[in-house]
Parts: sequence; structure tokens; C-alpha cells
Amino acid sequence: MTRILDIGGLGRLVRSGSKVAVPTDYSGVSMAMTWQMLRDGCDGLHLVCVPAGGMHADLLIGAGRVATIETSAVTLGEAGGAPCFMRAVSEGSVRILDATCPAVHAGLIAAQKGVPFLPIRGLIGSDVLANRPDWRVIDNPFAEDDDPIVVIPAIVPDVAIFHAPAADRAGNVWIGRRRELATMAYAARRTLVTVERIEDGDLLATEMSAAGVLPSLYVDAIAVAPRGAAPYPLWGEYAGDPGEIARYARAARTPEGFRDYLAAACAEAVPA
Repeated sequence: MTRILDIGGLGRLVRSGSKVAVPTDYSGVSMAMTWQMLRDGCDGLHLVCVPAGGMHADLLIGAGRVATIETSAVTLGEAGGAPCFMRAVSEGSVRILDATCPAVHAGLIAAQKGVPFLPIRGLIGSDVLANRPDWRVIDNPFAEDDDPIVVIPAIVPDVAIFHAPAADRAGNVWIGRRRELATMAYAARRTLVTVERIEDGDLLATEMSAAGVLPSLYVDAIAVAPRGAAPYPLWGEYAGDPGEIARYARAARTPEGFRDYLAAACAEAVPA
């Protein structure tokens, strides 16, 4: 049964050392949970960005909470590169598992389907493949001629975390067309969701609404967090704030600027 908690209770379900799957900037980033994890002191995290990271990943890296990051990129979009990520790469302070978007999705889909790996094309001969000894090249067993193919091992997050517009009181979550959020939830051992609101009624009651719902079967706990994706956008709810992301990018250019930004932002983000 899905539990309805406050943001503090949701944060306490994330343990240090966990493998945590988070979505990309346009797909329901839970900045509310990012701030909570920063306040709670979770560290040693293995962050899986689905398929790329942004400000949420950069904040956790800058605060020293990430041991490993598995991603196709970490970027602040129009605000440029992610300063803390770039420092971590140059200093070697974080283990980088370089990936591609299809490879991240393939690993999660393998976990969703309960199979040990999923084959994909497009990586043969790439530097990405050369630096991922856990990815293997095998011969296509169904081909008559040589046909090498890459197999990506299943990615099984300990927890998937994202933000969505709404849930009902049974824990069904409206995700609309963002099916990658469903894949994350299917693959993960536990799924935690922040939402703008909890609605009365059953989101699975009609064909019109049910098609865009992640059933409560795959949701362990939810918490209400108004504007919980900001400064990132949330589809159908509000636009993003590129000015705030740019302000972060400027502040985080130096470790001192990052620390000042983090202290002020965490204080502002404390739930009432």
C-alpha cells in the first residue's frame, strides 16, 4: 500500500549508499527531494540519471553526496556546463560511468522485464564502449554471418525519485506521456514521488485518465511538495525558471560560491 508522508518522511526512506534513479530536466525532477536529501545528509550515492543529469545532480555532486554517477551527460542546458560535475571529473572525486541515452534506457528496461541484459546497437567502436568493461560485445546468435552486438546489463535502482502533477489517495500517480518515469518505477526496488497535490477520486477510474497513470502498485510513498520541480518545469503546471538556473551556474563556478548558494537555497527550501 502506498504511504502518504511529508517530505521529511519521504527523505528518510533514502539511505546512504543507495543507487538512486532520477529523471532529466524536462521529465519531472523532484527538486523538493533533492533539497531534502541534501538536508538529511545522504551520501555515497550511486546516481543514475535517466538519461542525463542537471542542476539536481550537480547540487548533490557539489555537496559531496555522490560516489558514482551513471549518465549520458550532466548539463545546465542554456546556462552551460555543470560546474560541480566538471570539477569532480577533473579532480577524480566521483566515479563516472559514462553512458548513452539508449544504453541507460536499455539497462532500465532490462530490469523492468526481469532479464539480465538487453542488446542494443550503435556503440560498436565508440570510446564509450571502450570505457565500460561491464558492457559486453557478443555475436548475434540468430545471425548467419558475423553480427556483433552490445549487451547492456540490467540497471536496478534501489530507489527511483521523481515529481509529478498529482496523485490520488490510493497512491496512483499521474505521469501523462512521461513513460520513462514508469520505466524507472518498474525497474526500481522502491519508488518515491513528490506531487503538486493529492486529488480525491480514482485516477484509474476512466480510460481517459488511466492511460497516463502509474498505478500505486509501483509507488511506495508520496509526499505533497508544491512547485516541487522548480526551477525546472512541470508539464501542464508551470514553466521553468532559466534565470534561477543561470544564477546557480554563476554561483557554482567556484567552491565558495557553491557553498554560499547551497546554504541559502537549502534554508529557503525548508518545508513549512
